[in-house]
Amino acid sequence: MNIMLLVSSMGSGGAERVAATLVDAWSERGDKVTLVATYSRKRACFYALSDKVRFIQLADRIPPTRNKFFGYMQRHRALRKLIRETNPDVVISFLTNVNVASILACAGLRVPVIACEHNDPSVDGRTPFWKFATRLAYPHARAVTVLTDNVVAPFNAMVPGIKHTAVMPNPLPDELFHQPAPTASPDERMRLVSLGRLHPQKNYGLLIDSFAAIAHEFPQWDVWIWGEGAERMTLQSRIQQRGMSGRIFMPGVTDKPWTEVLRSQAFVMSSRFEGFGLALAESMALGVPAVAVDCPSGPRDITRDGEDALLVPPGDPIALAHALRRMLADEGLRKALSVKGAQSVRARYAVSTILRAWDELFARVGISETKTSTGTDTGLRHAEASSPGTLN
Repeated sequence: MNIMLLVSSMGSGGAERVAATLVDAWSERGDKVTLVATYSRKRACFYALSDKVRFIQLADRIPPTRNKFFGYMQRHRALRKLIRETNPDVVISFLTNVNVASILACAGLRVPVIACEHNDPSVDGRTPFWKFATRLAYPHARAVTVLTDNVVAPFNAMVPGIKHTAVMPNPLPDELFHQPAPTASPDERMRLVSLGRLHPQKNYGLLIDSFAAIAHEFPQWDVWIWGEGAERMTLQSRIQQRGMSGRIFMPGVTDKPWTEVLRSQAFVMSSRFEGFGLALAESMALGVPAVAVDCPSGPRDITRDGEDALLVPPGDPIALAHALRRMLADEGLRKALSVKGAQSVRARYAVSTILRAWDELFARVGISETKTSTGTDTGLRHAEASSPGTLN
């Protein structure tokens, strides 16, 4: 099969990690795969890609300009020309702005587009312009994917006329399951870890306040928040105000996130909302017990309603502090959740499982050139736009 996947850039974000995982897996099984970064400026690829993947930066194909309108038109023409040259069986696009651009670029080319949302559109704060753009463009896609069940009904109400809405979780790369444990020194302190952009969405202020409330009970524990973003100064000030400068650390972006998770004894996710919660799923798959805020969307699905991790109400510092106290104080609980969480997440989100779900979607929406068997039922759920929120 000839697959083209479009993403804005290949930075350190979760959607980019998913893109790298999918294109590598498709190429390794024998599909012809082209990965296109559509951003107007060239940026290095944060994630390693298979040599079998053709990686193109659209910025290499357009002349520089300071005029935003001309820049957009140049990208549109370059992308449309590239799609014609590549002649893919399907174009898969990630993130709202790229989805709209992909649908426009494929207009009249008879190339099916599958647009993928990687956040919860009902709560992600998109502007009126992008709400309007998706209402116009998405009905022209062959299918649109979301990451969790609970997004389907509000999304179909928000964007009526979509031909197919499919629930497609993020895959966990195979190499995640074979990560060696880092060597720990005997006097190394206990770590509670979190990963994500320093952005209001991640709600790290809640984590700082909750840990500060119990830190005196656990003098051997520290918090490590890996990531970078616009909230760094605000969060640093909050850490200082809470007297946690020697207990809560924000070292920036790491190119070895799984190693840093494995170096930790527990994971926490404090987000206001998520599309899926990839860092949570990856940490659980690595056997690191987790505490997660029950935000929309993802944590409830990933933790199976709190069976495989501690799940707390959103925006409640007292509840989060209580859950952290339970986790940090109880080694037996940590061991039990480590085993249970890893087994559950690995079974549901392995690459092989998610690729079968993609094949099932290709077949369902009439992309018939798929060279691999769709196999047995993978549990892929879909909702026709004519019946919003109904999962068949």
